[in-house]
Amino acid sequence: KLFTVFREHQHLVELLHVPTISDLNEIVRNKGERHLINLSEALHEKKYAEVAEAFAQSGARMILLAGPSSSGKTTSCRRISVQLGVLGYDVKQISLDDYFLPRARTPKLPNGEFDFENIEALDIPLLNEHLNALFNGEEVELPTFDFIKGDPFFDGRKMRLDPESVLVVEGIHALNPRLTEQIDERLKFRVYVSALTQIGIDRQNIIHSGDNRLIRRIVRDNNYRGWDAFETLHRWSEVQRGEYTHIYPYQENADYMFNSALLYELGVLRVFAEPLLKHVPEDTVEFAEAQRLLNFLELIEPIDPKFIPPTSIMREFLGGSSFEY
Repeated sequence: KLFTVFREHQHLVELLHVPTISDLNEIVRNKGERHLINLSEALHEKKYAEVAEAFAQSGARMILLAGPSSSGKTTSCRRISVQLGVLGYDVKQISLDDYFLPRARTPKLPNGEFDFENIEALDIPLLNEHLNALFNGEEVELPTFDFIKGDPFFDGRKMRLDPESVLVVEGIHALNPRLTEQIDERLKFRVYVSALTQIGIDRQNIIHSGDNRLIRRIVRDNNYRGWDAFETLHRWSEVQRGEYTHIYPYQENADYMFNSALLYELGVLRVFAEPLLKHVPEDTVEFAEAQRLLNFLELIEPIDPKFIPPTSIMREFLGGSSFEY
């Protein structure tokens, strides 16, 4: 399935004449970035519609949507829900983040820090209890997790599934069979989302998808968490450890694999990431990684984000989205 995504991407970049960074830069210098943004966003919309159609044909009642950090899971959840609405479904959404265990029961790493990437950090029995109740037509009161206090709480937020309702469950562990092991397999449709491809540096050297997501995360963390680039770089190795352990082994379980990378995005991300990376202190281990990313971003012509629509995945990282997160 992953190979199929890469093959589709290769066909696309050849069709649009942007297989490499130099081709992208030429488009930007010729003021063609607006057209490229429109084409890239249209492709995403087409793919989201395909996910909804595939789900409708499957006869399932629940989409399990997973992907690694900064893959655009939340926006994908919202946009797939819109496409399901077009098909006449009443869409309900659940975030696995609300099923985190209290801090006192959260597993820890060898260094003593909380291991939030571990599936054992989730209240799996409660999630399965709620899902089974929902599919039996019962009403459940959903938890909300307070990330400041580190505890879940119940504030009267309730959910019931009607006959025309479908459920979208989003989170990094959604494709792990253990998460929903008590749920009938016929009810499940699995979607994997990640920035799986990018245009190449040249014909021989690719851009690693992890770098793409790391740059996205640096920008998002600064916008929404107030973190500087040093803080994001410092945490990145633990994020990747969790991905290799808890996400990548299950990606081929997906019924549909969605490539969330956009052909123009690195030019836009450079505008925001470059000044953040330049402030990483020289006397830190993270400085070398910051310089590597800066050297890479310098190859790409900057792109003004003003033409990016409010429904774009990029708005999850840049701000200005028309969706609520």
